[in-house]
Amino acid sequence: MSTERERVVVGVDGSPGAAEALAWALRYASNSGATVTALIAWAHPTYYGLGAPILEEDVDEQAEQRLSKAVTDAVNQLGVDVDVQQRVARGLPARALLDAAADADLLVVGSRGHGGFTGALLGSVSQHCVHHAPCPVVVVRERSE
Repeated sequence: MSTERERVVVGVDGSPGAAEALAWALRYASNSGATVTALIAWAHPTYYGLGAPILEEDVDEQAEQRLSKAVTDAVNQLGVDVDVQQRVARGLPARALLDAAADADLLVVGSRGHGGFTGALLGSVSQHCVHHAPCPVVVVRERSE
């Protein structure tokens, strides 16, 4: 029997769906003793012609702050004691999540993040992860009020 702890990767992007996914992953880890890797990813926007230059360090810092706030808020709201590693990745979110999940036991994503069509069953990132992940995937739907 392996003594290694189970590892859960969860996508965070600041959307309500991602907040639900993070809460689900934290509750799961609290109950199972797993560790959590909370990941936020960003990619350069595609421009046709000239575009405004983007300072990558500024975007990294903003992403770090958004991720840290999301994790802190969720941990405080749930009152859980979970080992959470926070990672900022440069690149397309689906690819970054799949790369992070390469040696994970579980990948957790929201059903829709920023972008996409409201009311869609799955967003493009969650759908891509479901089809290509190297581990089981949990897709968490946003709670309806």
